[in-house]
Amino acid sequence: MHDVLAATDDVRRRDGDSRLTRRAFMGSLAALAAAPAVLPRSGVAVGQAGGPPIPVRSWNHLTLTVTDIGRSREFYQGLFGMTIAARQARTLVLRIGNGPQFLALGGGRPGVQPRISHFCLTVDDFDDERLVRILGENGVAPAEPGGGNAPRRVRIRMRGAEFGGAPEGTPELYFGDPDGVVGQLQDVTYCGGEGLLGELCESPEPPPGAGLIALHDINHFTVFVSDQQRSIDFYQGLFGMPITRSQGALPILSVGSGRQFLALAPGPGPARIHHASLSMENFQHEEVMATLEEFGIRPRAAGAQGPPEPLTSYVTMRMPDRGGAPEG
Repeated sequence: MHDVLAATDDVRRRDGDSRLTRRAFMGSLAALAAAPAVLPRSGVAVGQAGGPPIPVRSWNHLTLTVTDIGRSREFYQGLFGMTIAARQARTLVLRIGNGPQFLALGGGRPGVQPRISHFCLTVDDFDDERLVRILGENGVAPAEPGGGNAPRRVRIRMRGAEFGGAPEGTPELYFGDPDGVVGQLQDVTYCGGEGLLGELCESPEPPPGAGLIALHDINHFTVFVSDQQRSIDFYQGLFGMPITRSQGALPILSVGSGRQFLALAPGPGPARIHHASLSMENFQHEEVMATLEEFGIRPRAAGAQGPPEPLTSYVTMRMPDRGGAPEG
């Protein structure tokens, strides 16, 4: 699987408890190549009177397309002790922290390409018709009837009871960015369950064990894009997302009022969601790497290049030239 999960800082070791807690799990952090400095152009909605057309509050979830849902469930529950918050037919919704944020496992067919298929952002007072109208006014047109995801297109999926939604359908909004990378918008209460807002997850299924690392939240996504400035203009023009800091030449777009962010990097290969970062408390990379190895995720060989192999981990030391500490 070339799209990876990563980890940041929130991890605290508790007395008598072998679990690691919160800040962003480092299942692999890809080193980002130096990119030309990019700043928002004039005319971006950030800071304009009235704010952006669609203010976003937080990350809600990521969906992984996997070849074997049962095997992936065993992996994520065994490592992180994740509760099944809801089921959408075959798709499993695994709660992150106390929810409603989650990681979904879908696909489950031999031959599918494992990947992060999309991410989801939350908004206040979700109304799919209003959001489709606003997106249309800002260059994201409705998809053709029966059409799928496409660049600068928006579609609504009505998730019915057969997929764990409301009897009359739970509206779910998907949009394509300029490269066709898929995002989703839902209410701040959305947990992947029943109800008109997908806010009812009333039959949780506890994991078989506690897991080794306790997750807290979603920290960030890094997306490889074909035109960095175009992508920055798109996300800022619609959602605000001010650039509040940078990692060297890589601008960081803030999501909501906390520490969550979106990184848009000019990357090799096709545009895609490169990795997601999940947070834990008191992150110490040596402890996390040892825990991963205990679970069967081996460190990648020193000097190895290219996408990581399955069940491998590695650490990158972000130095001052990329906004890191002097010692990395």
